[in-house]
Amino acid sequence: MAAEVVGGAPRSAFLQVAFYRFASPQFLDFFLRCKLDETLLFNLNTMLRSINALADDAELKQFTDPDVKAWLFAVKEAVFDAEDILGEIDYELTRSQVEAQSQPQTSFKVSYFFTLFNRKIESGMKEVLERLNNLLNQVGALDLKEFTYSGDGSGSKVPPSSSLVAESDIFGRDAEKDIIIKWLTSQTDNPNQPSILFIVGMGGLGKTTLANHVYRDPKIDDAKFDIKAWVSISNHSHVLTMTRKILEKVTNKTDDSENLEMVHKKLKEKLLGKKIFLVLDDVWNEWKDVRTPLRYGAPGSRIIVTTRDKKGASIMWSKVHLLEQLREVECWNIFEKHALKDGDLELNDELMKVGRRIIEKCKGLPLALKTIGCLLRKKSSISDWKNILESDIWELPQDSKIIPALVLSFRYLPSPLKTCFAYCALFPKHYEFVKKKLILLWMAQNFLQCPQQVRHPYEIGEKYFNYLLSMSFFQQSGDGRCFIMHDLLNDLAKYVSADFYFRLKFDKTQYISKATRYFSFEFHDVKSFYGFESLTDAKRLRSFLPISEFLHSEWHFKISIHDLFSKFKFLRLLSFCCCSDLREVPDSVGDLKHLHSLDLSNTMIQKLPESICLLYNLLILKLNHCSKLEELPLNLHKLIKLHCLEFKKTKVKKMPMHFGELKNLQVLNMFFIDRNSELSTKQLGGLNLHGRLSINEVQNISNPLDALEANLKNKHLVKLELEWKSDHIPDDPMKEKEVLQNLQPSKHLESLSICNYNGTKFPSWVFDNSLSNLVFLKLKDCKYCLCLPPLGLLSSLKTLKIVGLDGIVSIGAEFYGTNSSFASLERLEFHNMKEWEEWECKNTSFPRLEGLYVDKCPKLKGLSEQHDLHLKKVLSIWSCPLVNIPMTNYDFLEAMMINGGWDSLTIFMLDLFPKLRTLRLTRCQNLRRISQEHAHSHLQSLAISDCPQFESFLSEGLSEKPVQILIPSLTWLEIIDCPEVEMFPDGGLSLNVKQMNLSSLKLIASLKEILNPNTCLQSLYIKNLDVECFPDEVLLPRSLSCLVISECPNLKNMHYKGLCHLSSLRLGDCPNLQCLPEEGLPKSISSLSIIGCPLLKERCQNPDGEDWEKIAHIQELYVE
Repeated sequence: MAAEVVGGAPRSAFLQVAFYRFASPQFLDFFLRCKLDETLLFNLNTMLRSINALADDAELKQFTDPDVKAWLFAVKEAVFDAEDILGEIDYELTRSQVEAQSQPQTSFKVSYFFTLFNRKIESGMKEVLERLNNLLNQVGALDLKEFTYSGDGSGSKVPPSSSLVAESDIFGRDAEKDIIIKWLTSQTDNPNQPSILFIVGMGGLGKTTLANHVYRDPKIDDAKFDIKAWVSISNHSHVLTMTRKILEKVTNKTDDSENLEMVHKKLKEKLLGKKIFLVLDDVWNEWKDVRTPLRYGAPGSRIIVTTRDKKGASIMWSKVHLLEQLREVECWNIFEKHALKDGDLELNDELMKVGRRIIEKCKGLPLALKTIGCLLRKKSSISDWKNILESDIWELPQDSKIIPALVLSFRYLPSPLKTCFAYCALFPKHYEFVKKKLILLWMAQNFLQCPQQVRHPYEIGEKYFNYLLSMSFFQQSGDGRCFIMHDLLNDLAKYVSADFYFRLKFDKTQYISKATRYFSFEFHDVKSFYGFESLTDAKRLRSFLPISEFLHSEWHFKISIHDLFSKFKFLRLLSFCCCSDLREVPDSVGDLKHLHSLDLSNTMIQKLPESICLLYNLLILKLNHCSKLEELPLNLHKLIKLHCLEFKKTKVKKMPMHFGELKNLQVLNMFFIDRNSELSTKQLGGLNLHGRLSINEVQNISNPLDALEANLKNKHLVKLELEWKSDHIPDDPMKEKEVLQNLQPSKHLESLSICNYNGTKFPSWVFDNSLSNLVFLKLKDCKYCLCLPPLGLLSSLKTLKIVGLDGIVSIGAEFYGTNSSFASLERLEFHNMKEWEEWECKNTSFPRLEGLYVDKCPKLKGLSEQHDLHLKKVLSIWSCPLVNIPMTNYDFLEAMMINGGWDSLTIFMLDLFPKLRTLRLTRCQNLRRISQEHAHSHLQSLAISDCPQFESFLSEGLSEKPVQILIPSLTWLEIIDCPEVEMFPDGGLSLNVKQMNLSSLKLIASLKEILNPNTCLQSLYIKNLDVECFPDEVLLPRSLSCLVISECPNLKNMHYKGLCHLSSLRLGDCPNLQCLPEEGLPKSISSLSIIGCPLLKERCQNPDGEDWEKIAHIQELYVE
């Protein structure tokens, strides 16, 4: 009978998991050993095959026949329930295997437990069979027909595909792209020049693709934007969410503010005076409220907004570009490009004729043309093309928001990929997802099964992902780091997934159907949702997935964790990532027999219960950033199916016993070497690891031969960190080197960090280019190393960081290796090099170097004119008191930051730095002035601080040329603790200056005189001012909206009238500031921050503080 059960091939997507169970000999053998009624299994298999024969016709007709759609929904429900029953059997199979390993002499017996188990299973199977039988009896009335597959494309086989589809051409949009790029790179400072461009058009017309091509075009680099960001906006996003998205993209930091004014202020401060280029993709509403803080960018800033809303695009200082449907010739070019991409198909006259009729049905929509072209690329016969042309799907109702070409492409996907694509219905529109994380989600749902176990599920997942990418179901996000689904494809995923998938807020009802199997929510939606009680009706729930558009956000759960475990017994995926309420995991977690993925990252748990080791089907366990977690469960080795274990940033310092028995483990981000190093390294060596790994406590490897046992050379790692204990004292430096020699990784490695290594030399594999793919290298606190290896031989290296190598006195020819060394290096850093004195630099080295950063190297004597590094972007020298910098060869430098040293510098010749945009000079003891003869159009940010002899911006004799002419682009100016500067240059400052930081009362007092009435100055930061009362009513310019006063120890009082025009006031570290003005604070102030002012803090307490009534009206208030 077993042969009958496994014979044939599964076809329909929703039947895949069940058929995989039937194809497993171990599963069938266990079924028989348990003395379960095999007739039930045979009948279930037969019925599912009958359903499978009808499924194709039903999936086609569901789009036009609601009765068929309801029938198909009921069938899927029954199949899901059958999967749950088969999953219970599979759990007991795995449990018996684990127990057999721990007690090998124990023979299998059908115990009293199995008698109860059998009754439960057989009862459940009979109930499912009855439901399926009733559904099969309805087939005649629905006129469903059996379908015989030809086995070409819509079965379960997935053809090969490339991992990326190159989008080098945008047919029919080249002229539009050129116009937009010209607008972006124009240098005009005309205030009437539009700074916002709206690309307007219907969905699927190519707005995002056009903007993406513009965003990635190298010509944009010529515009020298300070900030460049791509932000995807959801049509369900409100103004706070939209603004926070922009802030996070601009800062690369999380912001959890719930106050819109606070977010606006932060964004304004970040953008103030910066030349920005933003793309806001797919904006639907509330644009007017979002654009307010975006106005503070420097002249030349540009914003592109893609939208379907033509009316909302009509605003001041903007231009609108209407995107039209493509003409026939352009449609054919797109279709042909994708249909013929692999070069395996040639268009004869007949295929061309059918193809032209197909593109007519795509109605000039690039998205439809791409997906249907990708589909036909997999079809070579004229009959296949005609079947697609004549499909009833083209006749979908006009009011349907599902595009027929997308439905057709989905219909012809290989069966497993349909399920994987439908799972993406859990994602919000414009959600940017990471490839690896999505594959792990699929794995957790058993979508990546391979009956013959020829390939690992993750490898299958990569193949599936790449295929969907090649078929245009996925596309790269604007910044290229993640992936995204077009919102029309998101609609399609939601449509085909029916009511089994529930996405909070997107699905209009608060009530969650009992049929729901997959549930997701965004962090910020949970705060206003109190309906988790209705979630408990979905007792067959499989996925509980929180999703955040922001990094490291938090969310709160409103029902008992134990209740969730007890009510949702069929969960495959459970994530409490970033749930701030989770401090303890109850023992009942062990009851979740079906669980494949558990994510407890960023929670406050201190330990895991041993019952977690009863989750024998667990594939993925994530514990990253559980800062209080101290150890892993003792019996973790019983999770024999575990594929992924992550626990970085925890207190765990030891691997559990028998860890090496986890033979299926492939992803492990942390490993600790035990004092019994031979056992530890053998355990590590037995694991077939991929991806990223950090090996800690390497000093415990006492025998170099033990390091060979780790077998790193045969592991497909792309990132490796090797770390010794910081206080380890070596007894034999040669042994240390041998240990590191034997930890050589494979040639696939891209990133390597070596920390606290105590050898005097590095082994040859670190530098001999055997790591041919290495792009990042960090050597940190290797204090016994006396000589740097020839790292210049690493031909692919892009970033090199040398930190805390106290034994290095000189860096010379040994560092380079050859004349043309460091061929690919872009960033070079030296930090905390206490003994480093000399650096010999070769002129032929570093041909691509963009940034040099030297920090805390107190004995480094200087850079000579031989240091011809041809830096293209950044030179940063901090706390290197003996360093002098030659004033040559800086034609391309964009930013220079010097803090301490350079004693030979008396006059800074700005003309030698024609491309400089940022200049910060701090603690340059002999600097007197800045010399300039020619206008410098690039400098935007200038800061001079703690320079006791600095006198003036300009050399003598040049004062007739005002700063506003010499430095016209200046937007940010700082002069702090430079006592010799008593006045600004004659002629005033640049009209574009928006922020100033000052510590001189004379300079502050002269602002009104030297500032042009049309000045842009908005923010003034005052520091170290020696006054008791501030500000006078006539002192500050009326254009100011933000005033910051900090580190003024003698300040006691403030004038009311001097604050009248402000909207934001920040007071910090003023210990003697006694009170606010007697009149209170002006009504115009909507934001107030008080930090480090103890006397004032006491008076501003709510509600009893003496000054509370003066500030109670302020919307955005922070007192610390």
